[in-house]
Amino acid sequence: MLKKLAPYLLFAVYSLIRCTWRVRVTESEGLKKLLAENKLFVVAHWHGEELGIIYLLKPYHVAAIVSQSSDGEIMAKVIELFGSTTVRGSSTRGGVGALKGILTLAKKGWRPSVAVDGPKGPRHEVKPGVIEIAKILKVPVVTISMASSKPFIFKKSWNKSELPLPFSKIEVVWGNPIEVPNTEDVIEAFSPEVKRSLHAGREKALHILD
Repeated sequence: MLKKLAPYLLFAVYSLIRCTWRVRVTESEGLKKLLAENKLFVVAHWHGEELGIIYLLKPYHVAAIVSQSSDGEIMAKVIELFGSTTVRGSSTRGGVGALKGILTLAKKGWRPSVAVDGPKGPRHEVKPGVIEIAKILKVPVVTISMASSKPFIFKKSWNKSELPLPFSKIEVVWGNPIEVPNTEDVIEAFSPEVKRSLHAGREKALHILD
């Protein structure tokens, strides 16, 4: 019973905290163009920042990839309560099913979101998954970064996940679209660009907060 109630309790608590946040979202010109043209793209973010941006999934019509663990099951339900949808799986478990799910949702207009350094790190190192998805869909990658003025950091977690505390100021920064190059060494050529964009977005968000 507690397991069934957990997503609803988390959703309620999170929603209450979120109501106290002062959020500012900065969209790049490239993102604005994609949105105006209703184009598909893949959203890339670091593990650990999702708690500050999860409520943005629905407004941007983004679907999240969530692990098949018990914690992932709870998170998937919370995301659905926010009006978005999910695909279950990761590179280490359920990867093929997750990819099929992504392609199906993409055909329906959902933009897949990928925590690029998942599922277990190393932290802030871009894995091939986001590049492979973008290449298959033939769409660009757009990074999203977040910083808050009063984060609670889960120090024991490998990704140092951040939960903005009540009455935090939150800055969300969208990067410009990054096109996937059509080369044999696409992963080696593309990963640094995604990493640079994510770090630049985070630094910009922190600078605005200062």
